[in-house]
Formats: sequence, structure tokens, C-alpha cells
Amino acid sequence: MSPTYFFNELWNQYTAKTPSAEKIKSILEAEGNKVYNDHIAIRTFNDPRVHIDVIAKPFIAMGYEPKGEYHFEAKKLFAKHFEHKNDTNAPKIFISQLLLEEFSEEIRKTIIDILDQTDQSVFKQDDLILKGRVWNKPSLKIYQNLLSVSEYAAWMYVNGFCSNHFTIDVNKLKTFENLSQVNDFLKSNGFTMNSSGGEIKGSPTLLLEQSSILADAVEIEFEEGYKEITSCYYEFAFRYPNADGNLYSGFIAGSADKIFESTDMVLQDR
Repeated sequence: MSPTYFFNELWNQYTAKTPSAEKIKSILEAEGNKVYNDHIAIRTFNDPRVHIDVIAKPFIAMGYEPKGEYHFEAKKLFAKHFEHKNDTNAPKIFISQLLLEEFSEEIRKTIIDILDQTDQSVFKQDDLILKGRVWNKPSLKIYQNLLSVSEYAAWMYVNGFCSNHFTIDVNKLKTFENLSQVNDFLKSNGFTMNSSGGEIKGSPTLLLEQSSILADAVEIEFEEGYKEITSCYYEFAFRYPNADGNLYSGFIAGSADKIFESTDMVLQDR
């Protein structure tokens, strides 16, 4: 599978659930910009069948290598980011996983049962992250139970394997000088920003500023009927040069922690 096909398919699946992303890309292009992707993010569980190293396999085959590691104690997450060995223009890959051992036995059993009841061969396929939700139709009762302890777990249960966000490289936009201008432009076009921790997460001192819109909402068919819940969102990143003059390429755990909340159902209800 070629990298071009793989990333195009990720984008197509992502925009099918995130129509706001296609709209934003279009209006930025209409302003005279070419839109480049800074990074994509993927969520998973730390079960050995689907943990970070499993999800990373197709990217490693494309020439990516692990770079940074990140811990999110409050959300009980661990993450790694990957960069291409040779292509500096290739998007970075950010993969996070829920730490099952840090939850109650009930929650651990719920998630392990979901995985156990899935065709195990699908977890061995190189294009797993193109598969979406590979387990049975979700139960609203299970979703709400997971949501009561972890928004991340509930989101993963319903959405499955996919890119939960793409990220515009603001440094490469021609008609905007900084992230504040991008945010103002988006708000003037009717988009709602994730304001958790401030509209801009990070700072020039930290060498990275990030913002995001709130996730789109889509109607999902549960066993008990239909309910509208969050899908995916679009992020925006502006990077500053480090001591060697190159743009910082890592991530800030404190900022990413707030970006995660773009899919939070509570924020959607504000």
C-alpha cells in the first residue's frame, strides 16, 4: 500500500465524519493558501493486540521512526509521536493509548470483552487504522458507562480506528502570520473553537502553539437507537524555531491534554 493512498484514505474517512475540515480547507484555499498537514493523531487502547506499536506498524514501514513520549496522568493516557526519517514535509504521527490497568476491573473487563468479541484477524492487518469500528454495533448503555469515567474510552468505543484529527501547518499558510489570526478567521466564518485551557494552547516560549475547533457531531446507531455524539475535529499548529534554528517538531503534553478535549461531549453542550 503506497503512503499516498494510505494518507488519502485516512483523509477521506476523516472528512466523511468531519465535514468542518473540508469546509475549513476550502475557505483557506480560497484565501490563496496551500494547506499542509502538520500531524495526524490516532487513539487506541494499550491492549497488546492494538497498542501503539501495533498501530505504528504501517508508518514504520513507510520510513517513520519514534521520537517523543508523553504522559497524561489525569486522563490515564500515554502517547508517542513519530517522524519520517528522510522526508521533513511528511506529517508527524501522534498515537495515544488508554492505560487500561489504571481503571477499575469493570472498565478493563468491558474494553477487553469488546476486543475479545471482535474477529481477531483484523488486529493483524496493516491497514487496521483504516477499519474504523471493527467490533459490534455499540451499546448506548456501555457508551454512557465508559463516558462516566473516560471520554476518551467512550469516543474510542464508538469511533474505533481512524484519525481523530488532522492538523493544519499554520507556518506554511501564506495569508496568516500567526495562530491568533487563523482563530479569528475561523470564528468569523462560524466555527467554534475549543476554549479549554484558552483558545491557544502553548506559547512561543514552549516553541509550539495549538488550537482546534470543537469536534463535529454525528448521529450514531446504537443498539438502543440513534444518538448524536462527537466524531473528529481539525487542529491548527504554529511552531517556533529552537536553538539550532530549526522549527520545534515535538509536542507539549499540557497543551495536547487540552486539545484532547475537543471531542468532549460536555464542551459540545455549552
